[in-house]
Amino acid sequence: MYITITPQKLGTNYSQSSADFVGYLEKENEGIKEADMEHFFNQYGDEISAEEVVKEIDGNTAKLKKKEPKFYSITVSPSKYELNRLQNSREDLKTYTRELMKDYVASFNREINGRPISIDDIKYYAKIEHQRTFKGTDFQIKENQPFATKILQLKTDIRNIQEGRAEGNIKKMEKEIAKLERQAPHQQNGKRIVQGMPKAGNQSHIHIIVSRKDASNSISLSPGSKHKASEVEMHGKKVKRGFDRDTFFAKAEKTFDKTFGYKRNYAETYKAKKTFVKNPNLYFSALMKLPANEKALAFKMISKSGLPIVPSIPVSQAQIALRVFKRLRRGAEVAIKSSSIGI
Repeated sequence: MYITITPQKLGTNYSQSSADFVGYLEKENEGIKEADMEHFFNQYGDEISAEEVVKEIDGNTAKLKKKEPKFYSITVSPSKYELNRLQNSREDLKTYTRELMKDYVASFNREINGRPISIDDIKYYAKIEHQRTFKGTDFQIKENQPFATKILQLKTDIRNIQEGRAEGNIKKMEKEIAKLERQAPHQQNGKRIVQGMPKAGNQSHIHIIVSRKDASNSISLSPGSKHKASEVEMHGKKVKRGFDRDTFFAKAEKTFDKTFGYKRNYAETYKAKKTFVKNPNLYFSALMKLPANEKALAFKMISKSGLPIVPSIPVSQAQIALRVFKRLRRGAEVAIKSSSIGI
């Protein structure tokens, strides 16, 4: 499970209205029949129009300053293993979203009229998408880049020869291009993975747009708060504030597992990812202590998704972790090959 929470983009990318972002989320509906379209939904309703979403989000921004985000975007991307557990991606993901947003409100250290905030106190709209394309940040694109650079240069050289600006053996260059295409480490359906290529398989994921203000348009609820849980004095009254992202991410996993009876491997837990950041050696040590089948699956997951290194890890730590990973992976090779677990 991969979840991100980002504030509305301000400046040149998005206007003060939610219209641009909502329009972006409508891209998969272009050119398809009404019956096949994915509509927005919230806690209690389905088939909500894009126009209603814009109206409700834009109309719920009382007293927010011009440079403050009016809404937050939550993207929920289940793994292929989690998606395989679902019986009906569309309906199951709707069910999960509605449970997830209960976890969202429970992660706020806020009260309304002396009570904790509830799901009825927020205004959100969600939409399921079924397609994804490879981006420049994907490890497959990064690791294919040296081959892409050489191929581009060869194609430029061929064009220069064809247009009389240079001399050379075009057939030899074309053979070299074909060789580089085959040698690129990451392929999909027999073709080198390139930026913009649609990803194969089930790519269903969820986009959620949630208003910065509560449903009454009177209280600001920011999941971007730097405070986990604290109290401040405002207008002579003590006010609770804060949002605990750790709590939210951990609950998101538990809710999925409980809802769909999913048995989560250690390598795909939020706890494991945190351990990797803080102590890579402890992370890999925990992997090696897993039962044979679970260990085999863990290494398959890692090899398919890339080593879970994030930018916040110091370079020295990342290098150590990579060396440990390679060493331990060699030791787990037999388990991987002998396992009956599918990839």
